[in-house]
Amino acid sequence: MAARSKARKRAFQILFEADQRGVDVQSVLADWMRHARTDPRQPPVNEYTLELVEGYAEHTSRIDELISTYAVDWELDRMPAADRSIVRLGTYELIWVDDTPDAVAIDEAVQLAKEFSTDDSPAFVNGLLGRFKELKPGLRREAS
Repeated sequence: MAARSKARKRAFQILFEADQRGVDVQSVLADWMRHARTDPRQPPVNEYTLELVEGYAEHTSRIDELISTYAVDWELDRMPAADRSIVRLGTYELIWVDDTPDAVAIDEAVQLAKEFSTDDSPAFVNGLLGRFKELKPGLRREAS
């Protein structure tokens, strides 16, 4: 597995844990970093994981607003928790990370959905992030 794929997987796990525990994502990130320093079996939190989690934390409210607006027939709090975390992460990477090609951000999110969520989730993730890709120029202007 490529380094950035591993970083995305870790970022997803951090977002998912924060969502499940009902705590701030940065608290979970700090826990993961502390465990990595004190437990030799825990791999360190890589720089790209850190960038993804901190970037998501910076834009949380806007990301949730976008998902709530464009996820047809799905309320954010009614989505499967894994899907919610995957889409949040994918939305951040798609809209705010310039050095990741859009197709890569979407494909990686779909792969996470295949691994961690329901049979219907990859199509849902692909469709929603595909919509964001189409709207990206306008969404970026609004985000500025």
